[in-house]
Amino acid sequence: MQMMEHVHLAGEDEADDDIYEGFNEYDATLDTEALQNDPDFQRIIKTSHRPPTSAAHGLGKLGRGPIVPPSSLGRLGTGAVDGPGRPMTAMNSAGFTASGKRGAAFDPMKKNTGPAPPLEQKNEDTPEERIKQLEKKVNELIEESCFASSRGELQLALEKAKEAGRKERMLVRQREQISATDQINLDLTYSVLFNLANQYAVNEMFTEALNTYNVIVKNKMFSNAGRLKVNMGNIYFKQRNYSKAIKLYRMALDQIPNTHKNMRTKLMQNIGITFVKLDQYNDAITSFEHIMGEEPDFQTGFNLILCYYALGDREKMKRTFIKLLSIDLKVDDEDKYVLSNDDKQYNLIQEVIKNDALRKIEREKRAEAERCIMMAAKIIAPAIEESFSDGYDWCNDQVKLSQYLDLAHSLEIDKAIGYLRQKDFQQAVETLKSFEKKDTKVAATAATNLSFLYILESEQDNADKYAEVALAADRYNPSALVNKGNVLFNKGDYEKAREFYREALQNDSSCVEARYNLGLSNKNLKRYEDALDSFYKLHAILRNSPQVIYQLADIYDKLGDTSQSVEWFLQLVGIVPSDAMILQRLGEMYDAEGDKSQAFQFHYDSYRYNPSNISVIEWLGAYYIDSQFCEKAIQFFERAAIIQPNQVKWQLMVASCHRRSGNYQQALDTYKHIHKKFPENTECLKFLVRLCTDLGLKEAQEYATKLKKAEKLIKMREERASSGTTRGSSGRRRSERPERDTSAGSIADSPAVGKRNSATRRPITLSDDSTDQYPGNSSQQQLDASYVDPLGPAVERPKTAAPSRREKDDEFGDEELGDDLLPE
Repeated sequence: MQMMEHVHLAGEDEADDDIYEGFNEYDATLDTEALQNDPDFQRIIKTSHRPPTSAAHGLGKLGRGPIVPPSSLGRLGTGAVDGPGRPMTAMNSAGFTASGKRGAAFDPMKKNTGPAPPLEQKNEDTPEERIKQLEKKVNELIEESCFASSRGELQLALEKAKEAGRKERMLVRQREQISATDQINLDLTYSVLFNLANQYAVNEMFTEALNTYNVIVKNKMFSNAGRLKVNMGNIYFKQRNYSKAIKLYRMALDQIPNTHKNMRTKLMQNIGITFVKLDQYNDAITSFEHIMGEEPDFQTGFNLILCYYALGDREKMKRTFIKLLSIDLKVDDEDKYVLSNDDKQYNLIQEVIKNDALRKIEREKRAEAERCIMMAAKIIAPAIEESFSDGYDWCNDQVKLSQYLDLAHSLEIDKAIGYLRQKDFQQAVETLKSFEKKDTKVAATAATNLSFLYILESEQDNADKYAEVALAADRYNPSALVNKGNVLFNKGDYEKAREFYREALQNDSSCVEARYNLGLSNKNLKRYEDALDSFYKLHAILRNSPQVIYQLADIYDKLGDTSQSVEWFLQLVGIVPSDAMILQRLGEMYDAEGDKSQAFQFHYDSYRYNPSNISVIEWLGAYYIDSQFCEKAIQFFERAAIIQPNQVKWQLMVASCHRRSGNYQQALDTYKHIHKKFPENTECLKFLVRLCTDLGLKEAQEYATKLKKAEKLIKMREERASSGTTRGSSGRRRSERPERDTSAGSIADSPAVGKRNSATRRPITLSDDSTDQYPGNSSQQQLDASYVDPLGPAVERPKTAAPSRREKDDEFGDEELGDDLLPE
């Protein structure tokens, strides 16, 4: 009964009030039908100009409501300044507005005629804002440090890293002051410490780097920090503390999961290489074999072969070499790019991708594989078989059975080069000649090497022949062009050789052999400026090449620019300080400039490195004689006498040095020894006659008789030689004459390295000696006992000491002292 009553009451309410009442009522501003019938509105929208605005509101009236200026969306506004706002939807909301008036809705397109409210200013003095700015500054410093390190500015990178560390510590303290330790950014702290440790390491501040890494590793709050022990191990490896490095590598290996297979492989490689440094090859083999079993690569296989080579295990070397050949490069063939049978499309694709990044990576991997295989074959070939040739043949057979078939010919070329290293030129030539009937590329390489071999053996015809063969196979082969130029250079045709060198440089501008030989050709043609240009370009490529620097110095010397030449020679001495000929050349140049001290220093250094150079010995002896130190000159002339025992002039110089130093007895003994060895030498006899006469010895008459006989014999030989010349038998007669080199007056011709002699060096010649040194004894006037001193006339000594009595007798012996000369 209650339910029925309730239903009845509801029916009564429905009859009294309509629940849909008011829904058909709407605001007059939304009546678009009235706008269509409004003549003013239609007139305005059909014209191109706007109606004038009122001064009060800046709005004109259109029909029943004011017109709002176009909004930022380019549409006419429909809201009114007065009255209810335009609803946002088709129906009014039933809520309350901010103005407190029902029906006043927010209109975003309504123009605000009043001033815009000011923006709320952010307070930068709050601790939170300061912490935020400081954290941003730390990140910027880390980035700047990394960028500086990548540019090579290591010191700047370290300074930025240190500053970032200081800022980060300041940041932590500020968080602790406001009791916000839970907001400390551990990732930022880790980044700062890691970057600082890296910058210490690259600046070789290893102790600081290890301390910083220890701070990270020992902090349990940093996840995966144990991997940094790899970096610590690398530092110990650089410090050659290999045992500590292995310990850290193994600790890092224990903390790296098995899922990171690549990283574990790299660590095993580091451990193996460190064991090699410790000469623990068995432990290194264990690491390398594990890698070859899990993820083989060429570098590890090559290291494993080296370890077996060190242990002398032939079978394992062979097995590892075969495994090295079986490693997959993971580089697909070019067939993967074939999309259709259209050759034109295929060529276009190849042209586009031939130098892309992927193709470069593939070429680098293949080049690395070929390098490891070739190096391994060169190392194990002499060790795996009884002979060098058999070892190369085995390696070559294995290569032919692998995917690296193209390397077989290269191994044959290396085999020939191996014969060259063993000085077996015949086997090298035979090996290279076997390539004559092979394909063009291999035959050209073999012909180039054959031409080079024949140039070394001075067989210019065969060298020219094979150079032509190589050029016929490949006209743009720079090595073949250089060989052809060398053949012409050896024949003296520098102009044609120069053309071949220039052609080789046009084909390969980095061919240093062609550029060097081009400079030599220009130098021989006396085109010194062109030669300088070639050698300067070569010097830019080979900065410390002694040959290039010598050529630059020598050309400047030929141009007469002594200062530049000396500068280049000094650079050369800095590179090769033990080159005796360069030191001699510098000594001669300083001697020509009059700098005796520098000239002596360089000559003496040259003598220390090469005590057999006669020209240097002669210069040093002359220097000491000019300096009036005849005793020191004796050792140099004695060495010259040892080097050239048949040259009498060196022994005569030794005797003259003894005589000038006042040791007359030693001088006499030396002259007697010379007379026994060279009994017909007239200069020695003259010295003996004069010395014996001055010393009052009885042998003077004996030596005088020998001197007459020697002079008579020499005169008779000269007469026979002159008469024999008229009869056409000068050859036989001349052979009976004593060699002129045995006379005291001859000087050995020993040109210096630069083909120039010192202009100011005093020549050691035989000249008349002053008779004042041996005063008074004219009892032998009937004999021609005059002689010349091989050291030249004695230099007058400074008259600072008290004069001897003999000099006083010579000075006042013929005069009577007057009263005016007596002391008062």
